[in-house]
Amino acid sequence: MSTDVVKNFVAGGVAGMFSKTSVAPLDRIKILLQAHNSHYKNLGVLSGLRGIVSKEGFIGLYKGNGAMMVRIFPYAAVQFVSFETYKTVFKESALGRYNAHVSKFLAGSAAGVTAVLATYPLDMVRARLAFQVNGQHVYSGILDTVVSICRKEGGILALYRGLSPTLIGMVPYAGINFYVFEQMKAVLLQRLPIIFAQINENNSGGMQLNVPGKLVCGGVAGAIAQTVSYPMDVARRRMQLSLMYTEMNKYNVGLVQALMLTWKEHGVVKGLYRGMSANYFRAVPMVAVSFSTYEVMRQTFGLDTGVN
Repeated sequence: MSTDVVKNFVAGGVAGMFSKTSVAPLDRIKILLQAHNSHYKNLGVLSGLRGIVSKEGFIGLYKGNGAMMVRIFPYAAVQFVSFETYKTVFKESALGRYNAHVSKFLAGSAAGVTAVLATYPLDMVRARLAFQVNGQHVYSGILDTVVSICRKEGGILALYRGLSPTLIGMVPYAGINFYVFEQMKAVLLQRLPIIFAQINENNSGGMQLNVPGKLVCGGVAGAIAQTVSYPMDVARRRMQLSLMYTEMNKYNVGLVQALMLTWKEHGVVKGLYRGMSANYFRAVPMVAVSFSTYEVMRQTFGLDTGVN
C-alpha cells in the first residue's frame, strides 16, 4: 500500500468522524422521525430535539454515536480512497476521455457502493441503538446488538437487512455528491478565485479552494444529493428496524414493498420524505464539513487537491 493511499485513508476517516459528530443530534432525530418512533412521531425537528433532551438528557442527543464512530472511520476512509482510485481509473479509460462528467459521476457512485458493502452491518447496529429510547432499551451496546440480531433474526445475513435500498440510493447519492463537489470546485476556482481560492504551496504555486469555498461546495453537493436519494434512505431505516419492535414487523419486506407501504400509510411528505427538514439541517453541514476536512487533511499531508 502506497504512502499516498494511507494518507488518503486517514484523511477520509478523520473527515468522516468530524462530519458525523458535528451533526449527531440531527442524525438521531432524523432516524426517530423516519421510522415514526412512538415517542416522537408527532414532533418536528426542534421540538423533537427538545423532547430528546427532556426525556433522555443531553447525552441522548448522541445515542448511537459510538457505533457511528466505529463505522464512519472505515466507511469514510474507504469511500474517499475508492473515489481517488476510481476517478483515476475512469479518467484514463475510454469513457473518461469521451465524457469526463460521466466518469466522475460513476467514480463517486462506485466509491459509495464500495464503502457501503465494507461497513453496512455497523450502520444497522447504529440505527438500532439510535432508535431505542430510555425505558424501552432492547440492546445494551454494539456487541449485544450484533449478537442479538444474528441470534434472533436469521444469522449474519440479518445484519444486511435494508442493503438493497442503500445500494440503489447510494448510486445517485454518492455519484451526485462527488460530481457536484468536483464541478463546484472547478467553477469557484475559475470564476471566483478572489473569494474562494488561495495559493497551493504544495503544487508549485497553483490555486486551491480555501475553507469557505470547500464549505460552499460541500453544502451544495450534500443538499442536491440528499434530495434525490432520500426515499431510499427512509426505506432502508424502516427495513433495518423492522424486527426491533412488533409494530415495525410489517416492514420486514422487500424494497418496493417498503416504499409502497410507506407511501400508502403516510404519503410523500409525511412518509417518503419524513424527516427531510432534519436531513437538510444535518446533510448540508455534514457534507460540507466532510469534504472540507478531507481536503484540509490532504493539504496537510502534502497531497495535491487541485482540480483534476
